[in-house]
Amino acid sequence: MFLISLIVPNSPLAEEKPKPSLYQRLGGVYNIAPVVDEFLEVLYVDDVLNANPRIKEARDRVPKAYLKYHVTSMVCQASGGPEKYTGRGMKESHQHLNITENEWQAMRVDFKKVLDKFKVPEQEQKELIAIVESTKKDIVLVSAEMKK
Repeated sequence: MFLISLIVPNSPLAEEKPKPSLYQRLGGVYNIAPVVDEFLEVLYVDDVLNANPRIKEARDRVPKAYLKYHVTSMVCQASGGPEKYTGRGMKESHQHLNITENEWQAMRVDFKKVLDKFKVPEQEQKELIAIVESTKKDIVLVSAEMKK
């Protein structure tokens, strides 16, 4: 089959194009940035997250614009875009926050609501959620029982 595509330039195999990256399917940084912006705005008013005093302290210390910039570049890079995330690792930037499973799940609910609001297609949502889930082991470091 491969040989046929080399010999016959108009064969269906010769016309196969690589599947667009998640970054491309999302529309690039211009579409990713507003979703990240909205997502972080929602997180800032989430009652479950606000009940954690360490999260509040970090929010008061780290400028929102700085966080939005880094999260946007991280999502862009993770989805196949040219942007490069230059922030700290997930474990280093979250370990002091004592984030619980309950807080993680609250974040997931917020993320899904924002993706739905922006009408992100289901397949792309699944891929984005998989990217987020890949960071969980470095972010959720405290069980709810240990926090009490």
